[in-house]
Amino acid sequence: MIGLVSSVLAQVDWVAPHVDWHAIAPELVLVVGINLVLLIDLNIEEDKKWTMATLSGFVVLGALIPIVTLWFTSDGVARELFDGRYVIDEYALVLKALFLLVAYVIILISQNELEEGGYYQGEFYVLMLCSVLGMLTMSSARDLVSIFVALELLSIPAYMMAAWRKRSAVSNEAGVKYYLLGVFASAIMLYGMSYLYGTTGSTKLTEIGASLSDGDLLGLEVVGVAFVIVGFAFKVSAVPFHTWAPDTYEGAPTPVTAFLSVASKAAGFVALVTLVFVAFPGASGVYGPMIWVMAALTMTVGNVLALRQGNIVRMLAYSSVSQGGFILMPLAYAGDPDASGSALNAVVVYLLVYAFMNVGAFAVVIAVTRKTRSGDISSFGGLFGYAPGMAVAMTVFMASLAGIPPLGGWFAKFNAFKAVLDASTTSAYVLACIAAVNTVISAAYYFRVLRTVWIDEAPDGDVAPIHTPSPIVAALGITVVGTLAVGVFPRLVAGFGNFSDLTGALPG
Repeated sequence: MIGLVSSVLAQVDWVAPHVDWHAIAPELVLVVGINLVLLIDLNIEEDKKWTMATLSGFVVLGALIPIVTLWFTSDGVARELFDGRYVIDEYALVLKALFLLVAYVIILISQNELEEGGYYQGEFYVLMLCSVLGMLTMSSARDLVSIFVALELLSIPAYMMAAWRKRSAVSNEAGVKYYLLGVFASAIMLYGMSYLYGTTGSTKLTEIGASLSDGDLLGLEVVGVAFVIVGFAFKVSAVPFHTWAPDTYEGAPTPVTAFLSVASKAAGFVALVTLVFVAFPGASGVYGPMIWVMAALTMTVGNVLALRQGNIVRMLAYSSVSQGGFILMPLAYAGDPDASGSALNAVVVYLLVYAFMNVGAFAVVIAVTRKTRSGDISSFGGLFGYAPGMAVAMTVFMASLAGIPPLGGWFAKFNAFKAVLDASTTSAYVLACIAAVNTVISAAYYFRVLRTVWIDEAPDGDVAPIHTPSPIVAALGITVVGTLAVGVFPRLVAGFGNFSDLTGALPG
């Protein structure tokens, strides 16, 4: 058998591909870390399982080190592997750093909940790190096959994490709904990818982009682009593909909800951005109207339904849907030469800011519900009286999500509006007006929470102080500082979204 393989390789003159080990070092660190966490968890005593969180945190921080070295040694030059199908450029590095930072904060806020809830800690962190590995891969994927593999690598562990509370019917329902709708969306997306491969003869995004560059698309190419956009619309919970999000977010453990609402959603947007700018620059007539309609519906439906929620996790779920509409808004004009650069900048900056403020809001929810044992918004009554620091943190996050200056959310929304207005078309002005109205609507439910926190009385007169574990305090510190810093010093993140090109996709 070995001789047969050797003779075949000799006939085809096979040459081993060059692998830039430094370029894929973040992924390699995670792979080693995943196996290390799993191995130690299998051989450690039950009363020492808490060390799995610490070890996982070090793994994530370790994966950040090569990202920093790559950033300072690349000089803005992209590193391409496997015939340009896996690219490590500034765009990929920024997003990989975002995913690892979010993962680290999620580890901080999940540690005590897993310990006190009696969950399987080692398995949880292994699954989460596997999902993060898929997100890192997604950031560099420039091929339909690698994008799909990355999507499944990040999604399958998330399905299991959503149903982590095995004895809870609500958590099981959350996991099943997420899984069934996720599989359905993946099937639609894969069907669209098969059409693109069949009509263009390639799975490489730049080659697909070249085939579609003339704008004269075949019927099958139109269907392929539309199906792929629909598949990723599910991942970012865009209306009308959002129905899984509220039930899944409410039923899953709160740290998992935070992870899904930020990291998983961001990964979906990363894939969508890469496809729109690299593979579909000539198909703006197909994806532009689709994303325009989805953006308008997503922000409107998300806001209107959020107004009716009495449970804070469910309210944040619909808030997450609405925020996704604002992130989609610039992508509707990614094919416009006047708006393409600012659209890419707006999406990346929004994802960076959104990560800080949304994870921070969930960190406050976890800290408060440890005491109140209730997810009702009314249970936050009187929070300022017995936990003023927590009330101030919640104020920062809610006001930032509403887009109030000088917090990070206002800059993210400003960038999104600017990208749309750069297009200077009637449809762009209409979408900007819809977004402006929705910004006002969103303030109603964000400030309803703040009114409860600052004005209402504590339920049952319980004003006992909150004892917040140090990991959650650390997570709150990171997210509060990040939200404030971005708003006060917007140049801190503005530069991270200024990419001269995305593997040559943007017009010059």
